[in-house]
Amino acid sequence: MADSITITDNRTGESLEVPILDGGIDAKAWSKLLPGIWFHDPGFGSTSGAASSITELDGEAGFLRYRGYPIEQLAESSSYLEVAYLLIHGELPTPEQFENWRYEITHHTFIHENVRKRFMEGFHHDAHPMGMLVSTIAALSTFYPEARELTPDVMMKQVVRLIAKMPTLAAGAFRHSVGMPFVYPDNSLDFAANFLSMMWKTAEPRYDANPVLARALDVLFILHADHEQNCSTTAMRTVGSAHADPYVATAAATAALYGPRHGGDRRHHRGGRRRIEQPGGIGERGQPRGRRRHSGDGPSRRQESGDRRDRAGHLRYRRPDQPACAQRGDRGGARRRAGPWLRGGGR
Repeated sequence: MADSITITDNRTGESLEVPILDGGIDAKAWSKLLPGIWFHDPGFGSTSGAASSITELDGEAGFLRYRGYPIEQLAESSSYLEVAYLLIHGELPTPEQFENWRYEITHHTFIHENVRKRFMEGFHHDAHPMGMLVSTIAALSTFYPEARELTPDVMMKQVVRLIAKMPTLAAGAFRHSVGMPFVYPDNSLDFAANFLSMMWKTAEPRYDANPVLARALDVLFILHADHEQNCSTTAMRTVGSAHADPYVATAAATAALYGPRHGGDRRHHRGGRRRIEQPGGIGERGQPRGRRRHSGDGPSRRQESGDRRDRAGHLRYRRPDQPACAQRGDRGGARRRAGPWLRGGGR
């Protein structure tokens, strides 16, 4: 075997040659030679739980690809809904496929009135938005009992509903936390602009978001659409492996995101959003003004000008990360660092 390792049990002298496939080895070979001996890896840092071609993320090299497409290419040329279609189906949609997909998402944005009145409005006035979001996502399973039928057609229906209703639930949870009334979706708006409307609309008949800000938000959705086998993905796969319906599995993933070790750094983005809202807070290309310096490895990066733009990449990056390069429009440097396509290690 050209690419293989040899495992030797020094107690018995027995050896076994194991092939290396897609950067990993089959644990069955280990169990065959060493029955009852466990590979202890509490953080799953050296353990693959799935073989996937969805996402390729290399934190050391600083690049991210969805289905083989570099993230900066998708951020520049695609919308979030196109990228969502790509992640699910494996290919970017044709114009006809995208129109059907967009129509399906747009016409599933509303939630049942009892979700709003009985669940969301029932929370205490100072309830944390993430706690509300976890609860209301799980509650959707009681409104769609057919979701327990894990057939492809039924599952896809729940995928559409989850993508469509998540902004509605998230915006509702946020507005409840700040004492503002619930805003219904406006299906005449695109995905990101509709979310901004549900977040910030006050008394005006229609909220028309700044198109630069709406596009910036759409790009952020793209950058965070998938990050391989992270904490949320593992939680969702574990719950889903028990054949729980997609809503409670998604609630589990959201609960993982609630924790400060996984999604807690998102709290820093709220301050950045408020600064973007202020006059002069958005540059000509849709970025907050000021230079960005690449140093440190914390949840945010500081700007030498004295302003701060919270990090929009991912904590696994050790070099200037490709999602951050895509956000500010710096495509060349990240592309030069991109390595070969990896077939395993997604979700």
